[in-house]
Amino acid sequence: MQVTETLSDGLKRGFTVVVPEPELAAKREKRLAELSKTIQMPGFRPGKVPMNIVRKRYGEAVAAEIVEGAVNEAHSQLLSERNLRPAMQPKLEIVKPGTESDLEFTVEMEILPEVTIPDLADVSLSKPVAAVSDEKLDEALKNIAEQRKSFAKVEEERPAAAGEQLKVDFVGKIDGVAFEGGTAEDVALVVAGPGFIPGFTEQVEGMKVGETKIITVTFPEDYGAKDLAGKTAEFEITAKELAVAEVPAIDDELGKAVGLEGLEQLKERVKEQIGNEYAGMTRSKLKRALLDVLADKAQFEAPVSLVDAEFDAIWGQVQAEKEAGEQDPEDAGKDEETLKAEYKAIADRRVRLGLLVAEIGRANDVQVTDQELQRAMFNEAMRYGPQAMQVVEFFRKNPQQMERFRGPIFEDKVIDHLLGSVKQDEVEVSAEELAKDPEA
Repeated sequence: MQVTETLSDGLKRGFTVVVPEPELAAKREKRLAELSKTIQMPGFRPGKVPMNIVRKRYGEAVAAEIVEGAVNEAHSQLLSERNLRPAMQPKLEIVKPGTESDLEFTVEMEILPEVTIPDLADVSLSKPVAAVSDEKLDEALKNIAEQRKSFAKVEEERPAAAGEQLKVDFVGKIDGVAFEGGTAEDVALVVAGPGFIPGFTEQVEGMKVGETKIITVTFPEDYGAKDLAGKTAEFEITAKELAVAEVPAIDDELGKAVGLEGLEQLKERVKEQIGNEYAGMTRSKLKRALLDVLADKAQFEAPVSLVDAEFDAIWGQVQAEKEAGEQDPEDAGKDEETLKAEYKAIADRRVRLGLLVAEIGRANDVQVTDQELQRAMFNEAMRYGPQAMQVVEFFRKNPQQMERFRGPIFEDKVIDHLLGSVKQDEVEVSAEELAKDPEA
């Protein structure tokens, strides 16, 4: 094999590779000889088919097989001998076919840059921590009690007040015509509460059981049913039953109702849960700060092909969000050229960070285990509630899809490794400050 370097510009490399025809011919003859021992043809005993017939029938296919194998072998040898790590799949192009002549092909690629792991000995990160206040604990306990509230029927005849439950029948019409999904019976509404068309539950306040009332509402422009979005409708509502909420007391009985020994154990569990949430926020901010430090230290050239691929993914998401009416407010008013430049910079940062994190992980032998992939898969499945087992079954039938979890797990393990080696200065903050987005 003869290799000639044709391009060396930054991270770009180009080579011309030549495999001599005699070498290919020897491999063709060897392969044909192997075939002649196994093929069966009418009129000939197994293994006794004349070579000229084998060559005539299988020669073309064998020649193609040998060329493909030679290209793959020569390409692998080129990468190995020159210690090249392509950023993306190299581009190979056949110049001479290698059937009746030398095999000649070109290879073009971008290689990964040399990544130097930075010294983080002088790095000190601010670690925001928040204590679980009595107010937050009381608020959480009240929410638990609120979730277990029941409703008691009101026997007296009186107007419905905000926060009470009113059971109603209704018929909705647009331009005098009832529309699909606009009619229902025995619907329990929270008076002046959320969960329906804006302005609907507010207008049932003051109704008495047995009373019928016509209200007018306008569906939001982004309403799920497009044929109703932005339209004005009239609803004829009949009140049928009024009930008031009965929230259980925050005592030992509430603790027992959720499967614990009593109120003190409930407080411990709730405080622990809030503390875990705070710890997650703290880690998130530490991770962000550490990545900012790494990005500043990742001062090497990123492969254009990787940056372009990352930018295409980001830009596709940006365009999809724009079409869905969910454009980032900070992007509004910027021309496309400006936006593309900004997102290209983000793509470049992500690629450099990814390469640096990968190198740190490799140098420290960070591995992702099958158990960690399984755990991530089950956590993902749990997000789908009743369909969780269907999601699990999907991953079992498509195990290659599990690989989507490997990258995030690997990154988190590298970050945890680094966080264990850098200085952290604890700073007490409020829960509100801890939860605040640093970009806000």
